[in-house]
Amino acid sequence: MDHPRWIWQQPDWPRFHWRAERLAPLLRECAQAQGRLLGMVGATGSELAAQSELDVLLQNILTSSAIEGEQLNVGSVRSSLARRLGLEQSADGRVSPRSEGLAELMLDATQHFERPLDEQRLLHWHALLFPEQDELLPRRIHVGALRGEEPMQVVSGRLDSPTVHFEAPPRDGLERQLNDFLDWFASSRSDASLDPLLRAGIAHFWFVTLHPFDDGNGRLTRAITDLALAQAENQAIRFYAMSASILDDRSGYYRILESSQKGDLDISAWLEWFLGTLLRSLQQALARIDRVLAKSRFWQQHREQALSVEQIRVLNRLLDGGERGFEDGISASQYQAVAKVSKATATRHLSDLLEKGCLRRLPGGGRSTRYQINWTESATPSP
Repeated sequence: MDHPRWIWQQPDWPRFHWRAERLAPLLRECAQAQGRLLGMVGATGSELAAQSELDVLLQNILTSSAIEGEQLNVGSVRSSLARRLGLEQSADGRVSPRSEGLAELMLDATQHFERPLDEQRLLHWHALLFPEQDELLPRRIHVGALRGEEPMQVVSGRLDSPTVHFEAPPRDGLERQLNDFLDWFASSRSDASLDPLLRAGIAHFWFVTLHPFDDGNGRLTRAITDLALAQAENQAIRFYAMSASILDDRSGYYRILESSQKGDLDISAWLEWFLGTLLRSLQQALARIDRVLAKSRFWQQHREQALSVEQIRVLNRLLDGGERGFEDGISASQYQAVAKVSKATATRHLSDLLEKGCLRRLPGGGRSTRYQINWTESATPSP
């Protein structure tokens, strides 16, 4: 008999195994980061927590689609999410069937983690991904139904000489294989011998390998992963977006999937990549929440200061950090551009913020002088 080309052709499929000692350090780090994150979230106010959850859910939806090469309308998706979270009274006409479906899917997967994942729920999720058949698609897909009879392959390269990166199990017997997965997903939640984070990684790999639909398999896989992580934490509120970390290493994601799907049933390498990516998403969330708390402490400290609208705008930009936050400090000319004030006013505002202790002057002088938030010890965000 020829050597199996794909993992699902292994005689013992899907009896996965892994090297526990190899994964133990990452599991400990993830568990510690989870605990710290949940503790920090408890220190935020309800309004900040709700806004943070909205931002994370939005990021998760946008990046999960971006992994597949699809760019969504950010405002439309945000409005659909905000209305469902009770943060907006109406959708003000900006939503679309696409954004509504994606928001409903994400919130069903995370907020209703106690509900069983059965085939009917999965088919409903698939229908939410494709509320309207796009006439520009090269082929019609089976919406809310399992894939058709043709072979399901992931290919790249020229049409006359394609590279087959993966081929999914044949259509015949797919219902049985999917039911095996769903039965395991239900029973494994109460398996005390299986770490919940490993369960999430196994679920991700197993489902994406089945590839049960014509299209949307990746996005549904990541929704199932979010569901498994919500079950692991036993809470509906999400404060980290794993899809964003997967997008950051998109090529690595596809490489480890391909190599693991061509390997044997030892999925240690896949689980190591999964846990490492999860840890990065937790660490990014910790840094973001830490900055939110530091910002809140900063404004509490300066609540009595009389500041102009322009000064507040610039301070918030600096406090928020990130790509647009002037991590290396802000110059007088940059202050002028952000605040939309004259050069003289910018100079006066900066002197006033220095005097009030809101900013500090960085080393350097003349036109190269830059200013940064004057963090106190109690308000400084962690590095």
